[in-house]
Parts: sequence; C-alpha cells; structure tokens
Amino acid sequence: MNHLQASQEQDVERGGAPWTRYSWVMAALWLMFIFYPASALVSSPASGSERILGWTGLVAFVVLYLLAFRLGHNTGVSGAAPLPRTWWLFSAAVFSVLLTIPAIGDGAFSFLPFVVTIPAYQLSRWFFYAVAAVSVLGLAGYVMVTGTWAENIALLIILVVLCMVHTVTTWLIGRSVEAERLSRDLVASEERETLARDVHDLLGHSLTVVKLKAELARKLIRKDPDRAERELAELDTLVAEAISGVRATVTGLRTEGLPAQLASATTAMEQAGIAVDVRGDEAKLSAAQSLVTAWILREATTNTLRHAQASRVCIGFRPGAFSFEDDGVGLAAGDVGEPDGNGLRGMKERATVAGAELGVGVSHDLGGTRVELTW
Repeated sequence: MNHLQASQEQDVERGGAPWTRYSWVMAALWLMFIFYPASALVSSPASGSERILGWTGLVAFVVLYLLAFRLGHNTGVSGAAPLPRTWWLFSAAVFSVLLTIPAIGDGAFSFLPFVVTIPAYQLSRWFFYAVAAVSVLGLAGYVMVTGTWAENIALLIILVVLCMVHTVTTWLIGRSVEAERLSRDLVASEERETLARDVHDLLGHSLTVVKLKAELARKLIRKDPDRAERELAELDTLVAEAISGVRATVTGLRTEGLPAQLASATTAMEQAGIAVDVRGDEAKLSAAQSLVTAWILREATTNTLRHAQASRVCIGFRPGAFSFEDDGVGLAAGDVGEPDGNGLRGMKERATVAGAELGVGVSHDLGGTRVELTW
C-alpha cells in the first residue's frame, strides 16, 4: 500500500470532508417519506403480532438507514472501497423491510426509494445500478401482473426519477472527488519537484566545494601537512553545513540569506583560483528578490566551479536586477547551457515563481557565460 492509498483510507475512517461527515443529516430529511409505509401500518388490517413485527421492521429500517449514512462515509461516490459494516447495514435494512410485508403487503414497495439510496452513496456504483434495476423492474413487473396501476404508478414514477437523479448526482460528485484527488496529486508532484530541485541546488554546490577541497588536501598532504589538516577540518564543516542545509530544505526552513550565500560563493571561487569582482550592493534587492537571487547565485557558482574553467567572475547587483558572468569556456561546457539540465530548469522555475525573468547567454564583457535575473 502506498502513502496516498493509506492517506485516503485514513480520511475515510475519519469521515473525510464535512459534506461526507454530515450527509446523514440530509438523509434524515428524506425520512419524511417514511410517512407512506407508516400510514400503511396504521391502517393495516393485519393481526396485532404482524403489526408489531411491521413496526419493529420500520423502526429498525430507519435506524439502519441513518447508520448507513453516518458510518458509510459516502464511499460510493468517493471511489474508495465500501466499508464492510456498510454492507451489513444495507443487508439488515433490506431484512427489516421484509419484516413489514406480513402487515402491509405491497405497501413495502414504498421503502424502495430508501433502499436504492443507500447503495447509491454508500456502496459501489455497479451495486447501485443492480439494486436500481431490480427495484424498478420488480415494481413494474408486480404492477403489470397484479394490475394495481392506480395504487403504484406514482411510486414507480418516483422510483425511476429518483434512480436517474442518483445516477447524475453521484456521477457529478464522483467527478468532483476525482478532480480534488488529482489536484492533491498535482500538488504532491510539484512539492516533490521542488524538493528535488532544492536538494540538487544545495548538494550540487556543497559537493563541488567538498571535491575541490579534497583535491587540494590530497596535494598538500605531503608538502604542507598543517594546511592539509586545515583543509580537512573545513571539509568537516562543509559536510556538516550540507547536512544541515538538506534538513532545512526538507522541512522548508530555507534560512540562508543572500549576504551569507554571496560570502560563501566568493570564498569557494577564490579558493578555486577564480577572481571575484562584486559590483553593487545586494541590499538593493528586496527580501523576496534576495531569496531567489541567493539560489540563482548558488547554482551559477556551482556551474562555474564545475564546468566553466574560469579565472574571473563578475557579480552585479542593482535595484531589481542581478547578474553573474564569467570568462570561462561558455555555454557548451556547462549545465547552464543544457536545455534539459536540472540547473537551468531549476533557475528558470525559481525565477518564474518569483515573478522575475531569467536570461542566460554569452557575456559580452568577459566572453564566458552571463546569467541575469530581472524584475
């Protein structure tokens, strides 16, 4: 059983939406039509014991009918499997109708509108169709055989119309439920994509820096053991920060601001031998703009460290705009230039959500790649 199925079953057990939990109230309103079998019992010429049996059956039917709606949770229209208890309640309700036959005879047909309503909303769709067909054909056959048109034609018409109403209503509700389910699935899918993008951005940058430091420490292990030890100590810090970042991303607590990201990116590139020129002030961007800019800066830094083979990077800030350009080998070498790459797609998605426009092209000043974010 997957997580979605388990969640749906838990929703059914809890009662689901308010219209599901309180559908029994609407069902109770329709019990005004129980007047017809009740009046038949009142005027019944049957013996006392048969009338007592009839009243017992009628009261039991009313209780079971309400319980079916109160405990069934409308699984007939939600698409979930009917609950076992609903099958038992329906069976008991039908049996209680049979108890009234000795007292009211064919007056028991007046229970049929209620009998078809239970499976329409609380049991499976195919079972409702079967019960509706048996009820309509059975009543029609009885009327034709006995010739009791005057007594039962109104009930037959009501039953046919009610079955049609139930068919349309349950179909519409089912479509609504399915649309809601698809909406939840879409939101879950979008959340998974967002999480994957965030983890990609975070780990891509962190692991790139870890790789560079590990290579540097390996080179220094014999020449300069003390510095190699410092590099390894910084590796521990970077790994700890990466783990903390992943945890923060998973929980939605992405707290690293633009100033911290700018300092981290500058340090990482300078340690890789890349000269960094920062122009403008990151404070010129609003808080909302700074958030997405921090992620774009992280991804651009990662791509430069991985692919660009650059020696110089220029980072610019101005009101409503951010730019990142290098003097590397250009778009053909990096993830930024790949139309389907996670890096470019992730940056474009973040920019779109933030109401910004992302431009990726050739840097006219440095000759490498230019990434520009504008609002």
